[in-house]
Amino acid sequence: MNTDPPDKARFVEITNELSNRDSRLAGIMKHIGPCQLERGSRGIAALAYSVIGQQLSNSSARAIRTKFNILFQNSSIDAERLARMSNEKLRRTGLSLAKSRCLRSFANHVLAGKIDLPKLETMSNEAVIKILSQVKGIGQWTAEMYLIFSLGRLDVFPIDDSSIRAAMIRIYHIQKTNFADGAKKISDQWRPFRTIACWYLYRYMDTIRDKTVNITTDQC
Repeated sequence: MNTDPPDKARFVEITNELSNRDSRLAGIMKHIGPCQLERGSRGIAALAYSVIGQQLSNSSARAIRTKFNILFQNSSIDAERLARMSNEKLRRTGLSLAKSRCLRSFANHVLAGKIDLPKLETMSNEAVIKILSQVKGIGQWTAEMYLIFSLGRLDVFPIDDSSIRAAMIRIYHIQKTNFADGAKKISDQWRPFRTIACWYLYRYMDTIRDKTVNITTDQC
């Protein structure tokens, strides 16, 4: 399975196609500019960082990740050392007990061969989610973040992501009580490039938080 990110020309083709399908998304794209989605790091560290970032602000997650890296003397994070660390030591970084247990369990799954990280790159999105979800504390959202930002999959829609939810409610005026049905219907028109659409929704929410660009839903 080829998971290399599209080149610049292909990104332009994809965003043009999405713009033609969804006028509201087209308005967001116009203000944000070219898609700059990149495939990030893979492996144990990337998944550990996703676990750390669950339900935290970016600033809080960064602070914990910095302390977490210090535990490994800022060198490569490996499953063996992570599995040996006590919950108490991990919690001193700011991690909750549940996340500490999750990280150690994840490391043990890797050591036992239950999770083969290189093999995930050849598997379907559904299979990756199923395998990673063996670990208590790694649910669909964490697996989807790995699919998007580490494995480079182009058709992932993290419907439970708080930023995606907030963006779609603001842009498409979806009723909160019927969010799932409304969001799925809208996202279907983005297939097979739902990841790219979501990247723009993330950047849209960044502008809302940072107030760097004033994008109103009337402009979308």
